[in-house]
Amino acid sequence: MARRCDACERGPLTGNTRSHSKIASKTRRLVNLQTKTISGVKMKVCTRCIRTLAPKEKTAA
Repeated sequence: MARRCDACERGPLTGNTRSHSKIASKTRRLVNLQTKTISGVKMKVCTRCIRTLAPKEKTAA
């Protein structure tokens, strides 16, 4: 399953978590994806896009 937003193509970010002794271990921050029906099509959309698209959906309806 792809962890990518269908609207904006945002995907997971990579980085390091640091312990108290400054040892780095890789970490992956995933996008908060939700399944939404937008104009009759089921999509996996990130919460940032849901917030952005909400006023546009109200004016279109």
